[in-house]
Amino acid sequence: MPQPMDTAHRPAQRGLILDFAGVLTADPRPVHRAWCEAEGLEPGAWRATLNDNPEGRRLYVALEIGQIDQAAWNEGTAALLGPHVEPTNLMGRAWSGVPAAQRMIGLARAARAAGYRLALLSNSFGMDPFNPYEHSGIWDLFDVHVISEAVGLAKPDPAIYQLVLDRLGLPGPACVFVDDHPVNLPPAEALGITTVLAQDEAAAVAELEEMLGVNAVLRVQRLVPAVVQLPSRG
Repeated sequence: MPQPMDTAHRPAQRGLILDFAGVLTADPRPVHRAWCEAEGLEPGAWRATLNDNPEGRRLYVALEIGQIDQAAWNEGTAALLGPHVEPTNLMGRAWSGVPAAQRMIGLARAARAAGYRLALLSNSFGMDPFNPYEHSGIWDLFDVHVISEAVGLAKPDPAIYQLVLDRLGLPGPACVFVDDHPVNLPPAEALGITTVLAQDEAAAVAELEEMLGVNAVLRVQRLVPAVVQLPSRG
């Protein structure tokens, strides 16, 4: 269970480390199911191919740590999904409809404004031709980016958490880490990092607001009606 940060001995510099998919994005599973149906596949084909098919799993793990690029993954995985599945920008076609998690992004902005250093810690699913971080508009929120394919390590390898701390220049007890997979939390906790399991965006944001002492603010674009110049009379 997540433990609150030690506010009595809280260092002046603090860090917030965020996972990407499922934390800074909405749950991708409904979008992936809809995409499968649009492609004429079974609704669960995407996740079954990536997680349960041995070759699909091998390809995805290789993509995560940069052993293959996204284009090669697209080719290999399209063939596993079915002979009629077009490999061109496969990852982008399946992922581009996943919305950003606006509450969590608002929380990240509020934390940064309050003085937290922000780190993105993501097990990659490729950055070219489809860059999910740019697509979601979150890249520039972060002071530090640790993307698994770029560093050759992936969660839950303990080394990747230490790498984030080194790049932040902060000790574990000064940081909070948010992820949507329970298996990714214990290695962070072993370094003294406070962890939050994010399986419901609203609940996770509320927990983080209390823990970090900030308030997430959603940016709402207000449409201001144009002033209509009426013709003068007379």
